[in-house]
Amino acid sequence: MFSDTSIQQYSEFIKEKAISIGFDLVGIANVEEFNQEFSHFQEWINAGYHGSMGYMATQQEKRKDITLILPEAESVIVVGLNYYTDVKHTGDCTQGKISRYAWGTDYHEILPAMMQSLSKELTELVPNSQHKFYVDTGPILEKQWAIKAGLGWQGKHSNIINREIGSWFFIGVIISTIPLSASKPITDYCGTCTACIDACPTHAIIEPYKVDATKCISYWTIETKPDIQIPDAISENLQQWVFGCDICQEVCPWNTFQKETNKELFFPRNNEISLSLDAIASMTQEEFSTRFKKSPIKRTKLAGLKRNAEALLSNNTKDNPL
Repeated sequence: MFSDTSIQQYSEFIKEKAISIGFDLVGIANVEEFNQEFSHFQEWINAGYHGSMGYMATQQEKRKDITLILPEAESVIVVGLNYYTDVKHTGDCTQGKISRYAWGTDYHEILPAMMQSLSKELTELVPNSQHKFYVDTGPILEKQWAIKAGLGWQGKHSNIINREIGSWFFIGVIISTIPLSASKPITDYCGTCTACIDACPTHAIIEPYKVDATKCISYWTIETKPDIQIPDAISENLQQWVFGCDICQEVCPWNTFQKETNKELFFPRNNEISLSLDAIASMTQEEFSTRFKKSPIKRTKLAGLKRNAEALLSNNTKDNPL
């Protein structure tokens, strides 16, 4: 049995360790079934707003009940890692813009090791305790756990917003059998603001807090298979984005409070925040594999990146006919 005092002490110890390991945010939630949250997620899936991301429609019971992943789970520790770097895109139409999260090293190359270190601390704290961690790699509703753990609130663009660092952060989740003290959830501070909704050029935010992925630039330039052509309604409104899109986050007032990350691996690789469209068009598979080996850009594959670049080049031709 754990006393209230030991539970509180363990909770504070874990938070301190998370920060010392390098995380910018940490919070704790008690394990419980997601009923209302899961219902909203299921409605979103049933409406087809996940598009071709079929993995999101699998293992639904685990998303609802986390004890199906770790039967004796008591707590969920949620961490956040800031990736913001203070660099801005230019309006050069010969360049395709890259989403900020992909400027540096792939976070899957960074977060798992940090999560493993924190999990090790948990095991040393309570021998025989069990833990499982995920960095968007399992059937976990990460954003809902982040809300419950007090990392922030869900913005109308669906990203989690923290009052101190905005929304430019990655989320990691550790499920643990150690009982811990829950953090307090944070109030939704979006108010009447609709900046993200108004700014989205493809109207992907169909209502506050609900995004239709099939209208989202990030979805089309990252998640869709390379042989699927981008619909005209999307391609004509890409606004020079060749991989991902940050428009809804860039216009968010809460991102005026962002702080630059201290993780050098998240800074732009070779000072690149955009890619030459002509260079993409002539890029070989060997060049692509070497250049983006540890970059999130490898997710879209060379064929997908070429497709995206071709759409932007086509737009440029229409805008600047000979």
